[in-house]
Amino acid sequence: MKAIVARDFAPLDKLEYADWPEPAAEGRTVVIDVETVGVNFPDGLLVQGLYQMKPPVPFVPGMEVAGRVAAVGDKVTSVKVGDRVAALLQLGGYAERVGVHEAAVMKLPDGVSSADACALLVAYGTSHYALKQRGRLKAGETLCVLGAAGATGVAAVQIGKAMGARVIAVASSEDKQKIARDAGADVVIGYDNLKDGLKEATGGKGVDVAFDPVGGEGFDVLSRAMAWDGRLLVIGFASGTIPKLPVNLTLVKGYSVVGVFWGAFTQKEPQVYADNMKELIGWHLAGKVRPVIEGVYPLKEAGTVLKRVLDRGAAGKIVLKP
Repeated sequence: MKAIVARDFAPLDKLEYADWPEPAAEGRTVVIDVETVGVNFPDGLLVQGLYQMKPPVPFVPGMEVAGRVAAVGDKVTSVKVGDRVAALLQLGGYAERVGVHEAAVMKLPDGVSSADACALLVAYGTSHYALKQRGRLKAGETLCVLGAAGATGVAAVQIGKAMGARVIAVASSEDKQKIARDAGADVVIGYDNLKDGLKEATGGKGVDVAFDPVGGEGFDVLSRAMAWDGRLLVIGFASGTIPKLPVNLTLVKGYSVVGVFWGAFTQKEPQVYADNMKELIGWHLAGKVRPVIEGVYPLKEAGTVLKRVLDRGAAGKIVLKP
């Protein structure tokens, strides 16, 4: 079969579209014919050796897929050949077929496309966990979302609204601001003069929950714009700059800085993760969350697509198709 192979940690243009061994259906392994592969920011970091995890090389990147069950091991009981499914992986998703432990496989109900399923797994899964478990977002609170036109940003805007929050979205361009507005944000502002924009949008009261996948100067502004008992969620550093926190601000303003590592959460709290996914699927079927799929690209173009994602040129979710 064909897959995207990282022979070593290297720039994105060194990724290869090459032959890779077929997965075997043994024990509790489910083999899936892949229809769509979700593209995520960490994928691009991983292949360059810039992510928290560094797998043995060579490897195939990719954390989420959707498709149909092609074969099952003799101990699999939860799915059968022909079922439509989505699956969460640590590696291996950028391929024509994947082999996944059945515990990581989820049946897809009618009404959920394979592209939407990929978005719901990592992007929406991250934002949901961030806002629900880590941010303790409550109805009526003010949520600020940086990077609001990216995959996790759009998800955070929609999930924030589903949870009853007033959402302030921050995005860099008019086109991206329109995406955030269409996603349901109550207030949409840019990064220019962000300090005054947040002060005006909150009436000087500050932000209850801040969702920050960007880092850099945006984090610096948020660290001074938090309300009493606020929760500043650290999702990632798409700007390329890991900020430094003046901890005296957390003391005098009485807010918390909370790390969000969704991958570790899915491993350490699998039942909570499963419950979260059920809620997300229910919201999707009810029309409360609607992934924005920017485009579907051939699997062999993974390197080019990842470069766009890492350069923050993508809006919404991008998926690959073998």
